[in-house]
Amino acid sequence: MELLKTLFDYVDSLTWGWSLVPILVVFGVFITIMSGFVQFEFFGRMFRVLLPKYQNKSPSSLSAREALLVSVGGRVGSGNIAGVAVAITLGGPGAVFWMWCIALVGMATSLVECTLAQLYKRTDGDNSFRGGPAAYIRHGLGQNYNWLAIVYAVCLLAAFGLGFNAFQGNTVAGAVQDSLGISRPITGALLTLITGFVIFGGIKRIAKASDVVVPVMALGYLALALVVILMNVQEIPSLIVSIVSNAFGFEEAVAGGMGAAIAQGLRRGLFSNEAGLGSAPNVAATALVEHPVSQGITQSLSVFIDTILICSCTAFIILLGDVYVPGAAAVDGVVLTQQSLVSHLGQWSSYALTFAILLFAFSSIIYNVYLGESALAAITKSKPALLVLRVIILGIIFLGATAPEATSVFFFSDPVMGILALVNLVAILMLFPTAMRVVNDYRKQLKSGIEKPIFDPAKFSDLDLDHEAWNPERWKNN
Repeated sequence: MELLKTLFDYVDSLTWGWSLVPILVVFGVFITIMSGFVQFEFFGRMFRVLLPKYQNKSPSSLSAREALLVSVGGRVGSGNIAGVAVAITLGGPGAVFWMWCIALVGMATSLVECTLAQLYKRTDGDNSFRGGPAAYIRHGLGQNYNWLAIVYAVCLLAAFGLGFNAFQGNTVAGAVQDSLGISRPITGALLTLITGFVIFGGIKRIAKASDVVVPVMALGYLALALVVILMNVQEIPSLIVSIVSNAFGFEEAVAGGMGAAIAQGLRRGLFSNEAGLGSAPNVAATALVEHPVSQGITQSLSVFIDTILICSCTAFIILLGDVYVPGAAAVDGVVLTQQSLVSHLGQWSSYALTFAILLFAFSSIIYNVYLGESALAAITKSKPALLVLRVIILGIIFLGATAPEATSVFFFSDPVMGILALVNLVAILMLFPTAMRVVNDYRKQLKSGIEKPIFDPAKFSDLDLDHEAWNPERWKNN
């Protein structure tokens, strides 16, 4: 076991330790520039997915909005509450600025990877689809790269399907025990039962659950933060100045100054919004949309919601309060956010935050389960194997909730996620010209006056596409 831990610690240092964050940043900037700042070009169109008139009308398919909510539910987790607090503690207020920057860059990366996921998606039953990096590696790069698709799928299954679900179960049970005094076994059993009910209904039931949970958790947390901001509105200008000043080292809030702010802000932003990590494209591929780019645009909005909105809420709650002291000894992230919220709104708000953490963690669990299923589907189509995986995941969730020390078994999660991200970035880089062909097709239709561009696979006959997935008959009732 010690040998394995040493090996994975080495992998972690090679990926997250020094190489992966700079690569993700450089690659995001490259995509932003080479795509003509596509995330800003289509920024206004991102919000159309929230309007009923822009949804597909097929009851048996996932709409772009449903896929968005599943994705937001996965991206937005306890890290948006605890992780941002840790970033501010270690990097100072300036970390928030760099978190914003990486989100804006990540919006372009997410648009490209999710466009590719849609482009190379495969039909999976009646009006259902499955896809993601494994699919665009296999069908975009060719069968010679099938081994790379398997490496990606194994890493996705290990990190998201298994490891992170144990940690999320632990987060939920710990929060309930600390705030409400309910024992871990009771919480673990209830969480396992609810999760089982959702995941055994497949992606459609996961989407329906997210359709309820995500708006409640996101709007509820935004409302809490908005109250805090309005109570301290006169301090907002000076706070923005402080964030920018700390970001560029004009004011040093913590040891390390500007370097600490950049490192913590970029790392937290990337961990939170997952742009480029290769997880969100699996969900993006499930939606029934007229054009691959339309779902890419939708997933850019997911990054915006996660980091620019939700993470900023946590940052403002902390920085507008009097609990956080720059340069002071590190405090547990959840505790710092909770104490800051209480200082603004009173003790009742700690229970509201606990409820938010529960929703954040649950939405992440059902998202992670689907990613695990997508990974397994890329390895084998065996239905018994899928059933076994679901049972194993439920067992892991219960184990993580009831025996927090058991999460130490999943020490490999972060390192394999690093490998996952590197594999995905290599694939995106190799397929970037293809992605831009599709983006330019979308642009051309918009310029010709077409309000809702429709993808014609005949224009891309040289690509290994699933023509049934892009059958024009699907749009007749839309």
